[in-house]
Amino acid sequence: MAEEARVHVTLDELLRLRHRAKGFSFLPKQPVHSLLAGRHASRLRGRGLEFEELRHYYEGDDVRAIDWPATARLGSPHVRVFTEERDRPVLLLVDQRLGMFFGSRRAMKSVVAAEAAALAAWRVTSLGDRVGAIVFSEDGIDEIRPRARNAAVAPILDAIVRRNQALRADDPRPTDPGLFNEALRKASRLMPHDGLVTLITDAAGADAETVRLVTEITAHNDVLTIFISDPLEAELPDVGRAVIAEAARQMNIDMSGRDLRTRFAADFNARRDAIERFSRRRAIPVLPLSTVRDTSEQLRELLGRRLARKAPAARAASAA
Repeated sequence: MAEEARVHVTLDELLRLRHRAKGFSFLPKQPVHSLLAGRHASRLRGRGLEFEELRHYYEGDDVRAIDWPATARLGSPHVRVFTEERDRPVLLLVDQRLGMFFGSRRAMKSVVAAEAAALAAWRVTSLGDRVGAIVFSEDGIDEIRPRARNAAVAPILDAIVRRNQALRADDPRPTDPGLFNEALRKASRLMPHDGLVTLITDAAGADAETVRLVTEITAHNDVLTIFISDPLEAELPDVGRAVIAEAARQMNIDMSGRDLRTRFAADFNARRDAIERFSRRRAIPVLPLSTVRDTSEQLRELLGRRLARKAPAARAASAA
């Protein structure tokens, strides 16, 4: 891990991200799979929350929607059409396990996950929608039920910072792959239907039970994955001996060996490809975030266009 990599986040840093949670395509009428589309609109004839247009009356229209002043003025029946906005809660699953405590430049994966979650939370509340979170690490799991307005963000950020700052390279515990599944079980209970569940993780330890749980969630909710990776996971450089910090250990390894570099990359590629295959089958969009670039800039680039229903290849994560 390079010395300049950010190891932990602070509450002040996550609070300041509120001013960078801009430029994302969170318009109300975009599909929910354009990421965190808090409100999605359905056109109604008759009474609604927001006036949308004035148009000619057609047989079958609700007569209560007739705009009588406009009808008298225009000489033919006209109705007022409204757009009803219904709240769509967002639940963030934020991975702060020991395996996320890895990074080669700029930031640890755990830091990028924290930043992405904060940006998402700020953006959701700026649209007036509810946001909640499940923040999980080897020390435990925090559940924050979806709430509206900026007051909803504070407990989420507090939980993220607490879990993040507890991460240490000398922690003797191995990464617990079962925590991911436990977090998904809690998500299923906390968001039973009609929400957007956003997984912010490197998906380490995902197994058949993970597939079952995510499939269960997708039956009644939209799901989006923010897949976080570091370039070293995809390709170790040939730099001779080097010290790499990962989760509970520091490894002094000889990276000049082709076999080692090949095995390291193969493990990561297998995990990434499995995520991509499953996501395509379930129509789950995947947003790849790299540790080496600014998180808010990456989100703006990825969310500046409408996401396709099929998941984009996560390989872009290793291209930065």
